Amino acid sequence: MLGGLVVAAGAAAGAVATVLMNKDRSKRRRRDGSLDTWARPGMQVTFRAELMPGRESDERTFKVTDLLPSGRVLLDGVAGEHTQGEFQHH
Repeated sequence: MLGGLVVAAGAAAGAVATVLMNKDRSKRRRRDGSLDTWARPGMQVTFRAELMPGRESDERTFKVTDLLPSGRVLLDGVAGEHTQGEFQHH
């Protein structure tokens, strides 16, 4: 019976260690930003047509000037902060 408890405790400790390692790895990815960044300064983004009705695609396309820590972007020629969901996916 004591051997069973030792095996169970070891398995639990291994599971906890695995979870903690994965959690640390995902934090590094978010902090770095290079692995999950949807936009970068200098790239062109196009607003979805329903957000700017009556405008052609080239009239809805703007250059990203800055990527904010929140994941939002600032655009050249458009006021405010904008989120990924406002743009077409290519």
